[in-house]
Amino acid sequence: MSSSVHTNMGAMVALQNLNKTNRELEGIQTRINTGFKISEARDNGAVYNIAQQQRSEDSTYDAVRTSLNRAKSIADVALAAGAQISDIFAQMRQKAVAASDTSITAVSRAAYNNEFIQLRDQIASVIANASFDEANALNGGDATPATKYDFLANSTGTLTVALPIIDLRLTTGAGGTPASPATDVYLGTTDVLDTAANSALVRDRLVASLEYVNTEIARLAASAKRIENHELFVSKLQDSIKGGIGYLVDADLAVESARLQATQVKQQLGTQALSIANQAPQAILSLFRN
Repeated sequence: MSSSVHTNMGAMVALQNLNKTNRELEGIQTRINTGFKISEARDNGAVYNIAQQQRSEDSTYDAVRTSLNRAKSIADVALAAGAQISDIFAQMRQKAVAASDTSITAVSRAAYNNEFIQLRDQIASVIANASFDEANALNGGDATPATKYDFLANSTGTLTVALPIIDLRLTTGAGGTPASPATDVYLGTTDVLDTAANSALVRDRLVASLEYVNTEIARLAASAKRIENHELFVSKLQDSIKGGIGYLVDADLAVESARLQATQVKQQLGTQALSIANQAPQAILSLFRN
């Protein structure tokens, strides 16, 4: 190799190696700082694309879980109110049975009737307050009759899970047979327990009404349980997606720590090698000494 003060091949090679080491060190520091081995598309375009798609999927499932959690809240409120209504019907039945006793006085029957009316009128109040986010699953859809609420079940919005809308409102029919739905305790008069005979009719209506109420609450509870299970599934699915993304892009910091130590040593050696190579032209001076 010729000696030249213009071209120092040793220094150029040493500089190339040092620059390569510096780039490696920069990459290691980026992975340590971000915690990702692939933090941008230039690191690995194909894997970055997959990771971004899965991040979008995971983010979309957040909306699904929000919808399902809203469904659970609506169901919880409705079930709490439904249980209260069932208890009220049971108490109303107790009053009707007591008032159907032919041996009691008119004063006693009037007392039972007063308690019965108070309980009866409480049902409308309970139903009216059984709303969550303006959704009420006990009023039959009210002004806009509907049979169910549909909630998101997948990330594309093509699947839904339903919560039925039941109707526990009292009807105001008249006669000996309960109306459909069977929540009819009226006989066309205000004082429904005014006689032993009327009390017996109301008592029989309440048997059917209570059976209907409990059956409908059970149907609502079954759907609520399904929604709860689906929300749990979506939660586990999100965990799996996050885990999959982690396998693709997360950096192994233990490995990166070892690489950092080794690369720092390479950087120090590269710097020293460049320094030595830069001193090579100094040897040319010895050729011109006397």
